[in-house]
Amino acid sequence: MRRAIFPGSFDPLTLGHHDIIMRGITLFDELIIAVGVNADKKYMFTLEQRLEFITQEFKNEPKIKILTYEGLTVDFCEKVHAGFILRGLRNPADFEFEKAIAHTNRKLSDIETVFLLTSSGKSFISSSIVRDVIRNGGNYSILVPDTVRLQ
Repeated sequence: MRRAIFPGSFDPLTLGHHDIIMRGITLFDELIIAVGVNADKKYMFTLEQRLEFITQEFKNEPKIKILTYEGLTVDFCEKVHAGFILRGLRNPADFEFEKAIAHTNRKLSDIETVFLLTSSGKSFISSSIVRDVIRNGGNYSILVPDTVRLQ
C-alpha cells in the first residue's frame, strides 16, 4: 500500500491545502492528514477546531485519514507505516525551505518526499495570510473551504 502523510498545523485549512490533498489522493492508496502539535507554537484555532475543519471537509473521502502527532515527522511516518511525505510548493522560497527538510528527512530515514506545485490560482494562499485577514476583519471566505468559515 502506498501511504503518505501530509503534515502541517492547518491553522487553518486553506484552499491551497485542499488543492494539494485532492491531487495527492490520486497518487496514493491512503493519505494521512497529519496535524502537528507543537506546545511552543501559538495557534489561532484550537486543535479540536482544526481537526473539525479537516474532518468535515474530507468526510466523504475514504482514502483520507486524519491523525495528530508530535515530534519528528519521519518518526510519525515510521509509526503509521507511511513511505512518503507529501508537500505543496507555492513559490521558490517554499522550494528552498522544503528541499532542506526533505534532505534532512532522507538522512534520518528512508521516507521519500513528494512535492506538488500548488495550482496557480491558489499559490498565493497561506495560513498566515488567512489568519491576518481574519484578525483584521477581512473577507477570508475566498481563501478557505466552507468548513472553515466562522459563524
